[in-house]
Amino acid sequence: MGLELRRRGTQRWEMPRLRIDDREVDVPAGATVLEAAARAGIEIPTLCHFPGKPAQTSCLVCVVKVNGAPRLLPACATRVTNGMVVENNSAEVRAARRTALELILGDHLGDCVGPCVSVCPAHMDIPGMLRLVSEGKLREAVAKVKERIPLPASLGRTCPELCERGCRRTPHDGAVSICLVKRFVGDADLASADPYLPEKAPPTGKKVAIVGAGPAGLSAAWFLLLHGHAVTIFDEHGKPGGSLRYETDPVLLPEEVLDAEIGLILKLGAEFAGNRMLGRDVTLSELKTRFDAVLLACGQLPADRLQTLGVPFEGRGVKTNRKTFQTDDPAVFAAGSVVLPLKHDVHAVGAGRMAADAIALHLAGKPVEVEDHPYSVHAGSMEGEALQAFLAFGAPVARTQAAKKDGLTREQAQTEGKRCLQCACCAPGGCRLRRYAMEYGANQARFRGERPVYTRDDSHPEIVFEEGKCIKCGLCVQVAAEYKESLGLTFIGRGFNVKIAVPFNEVLREGLKLAARACVAACPTRALSPKKLP
Repeated sequence: MGLELRRRGTQRWEMPRLRIDDREVDVPAGATVLEAAARAGIEIPTLCHFPGKPAQTSCLVCVVKVNGAPRLLPACATRVTNGMVVENNSAEVRAARRTALELILGDHLGDCVGPCVSVCPAHMDIPGMLRLVSEGKLREAVAKVKERIPLPASLGRTCPELCERGCRRTPHDGAVSICLVKRFVGDADLASADPYLPEKAPPTGKKVAIVGAGPAGLSAAWFLLLHGHAVTIFDEHGKPGGSLRYETDPVLLPEEVLDAEIGLILKLGAEFAGNRMLGRDVTLSELKTRFDAVLLACGQLPADRLQTLGVPFEGRGVKTNRKTFQTDDPAVFAAGSVVLPLKHDVHAVGAGRMAADAIALHLAGKPVEVEDHPYSVHAGSMEGEALQAFLAFGAPVARTQAAKKDGLTREQAQTEGKRCLQCACCAPGGCRLRRYAMEYGANQARFRGERPVYTRDDSHPEIVFEEGKCIKCGLCVQVAAEYKESLGLTFIGRGFNVKIAVPFNEVLREGLKLAARACVAACPTRALSPKKLP
């Protein structure tokens, strides 16, 4: 496509100007629409483009609508002409990008998050915890756990091990003992001279009342404190803990363990007001006057108690917007069994965290909506050759047999950590495919075809290659060539069977001796990823 320059008078020449979504941009001659958008601070999604590299036009995620063009055009390869008008966010463009993403996802074989994380009600980073425990980094491990679960020693004793049902080792030699490792991490932290407390955001000046000191209320308190809000927990009992204290066998969960973990929440800044029943000792109207937001987390209530709360209810619980946790009063939230009876404490802990995030958004004046399940592509169940490929990356030992009441020793916990197959993506936050799939609402199953066998090349000392995640953009091939690798990477095969590999059937460590890290940086889907995370 030719270039045009705007001319004023007879002497002065200026850069081409185009309009992208009602914004005018002047760009250097020869610039592409993608470069023009970047110059204006407008993001056009792309997977196969890398700055400084020739346009590939293979992913077609960057398509835009250009005035006068008979079809959508790839922004990475379309040169700017003066007066060009570009639509970057129209319904037609978004639909085309979504389809392009769905075509890519149809062949994508891998897990954004591990299957154990997907079935965990709290969505804890289980592989991250297990990796840190296996390396003996217990302080970092408890910090990882408390990103989602502020009561690991307690829940490690009471959790029904839902996460272990998703473990890929289950049909082979038993799931990793995730809950017992979580308990070990929590116990080790409590036994340390300086139990872990995360840094809080600066004080916001906002105050939140939580009604109910059970697992949902305690969890919400922890995360609201981290947001910088002041928290007071009201409860009808004299001591906090709710179902963990009053409905759990003390042999399974000793009172001193629960007290120690709750003590850390109080040390973080929560205030506890015991023997204060809502409707008897304090009213919702009073709390709304004294606090900027109120969270009802008082557990399942009988119908007559629900009627006295002062908020609408339906069925067996308080009526809320399930995405925002808000009642009909936007400053009054509800979570846990007061909304819907929950079977397990870990569900309540997860609900408390999400309610805290919703309240934080409300107090910040932002739109309130909390995502329950993180977007994730799943490789599905594994057997035969594919399972063996996964098993090669975990310690070849069977599950440690230990009673829940006894827990694990340090050595046993580290062994269990090493058994983890690390199914999850090494760097899901850096995967543009996942980010765009979430942004455009892509359906990973729309074009799902026959699934290839999962493979993973772990031969390189620094990086891992998962072929099923590769979109054949060729960026790594270009990077390896620039680094003048003796073997490098190349395209092998034709048509649907094409793949990227090291020539002559060599392994990754032979192909990338200089360019490994640079290839990882260029990979848009984390098919190439670091072997060790920081």
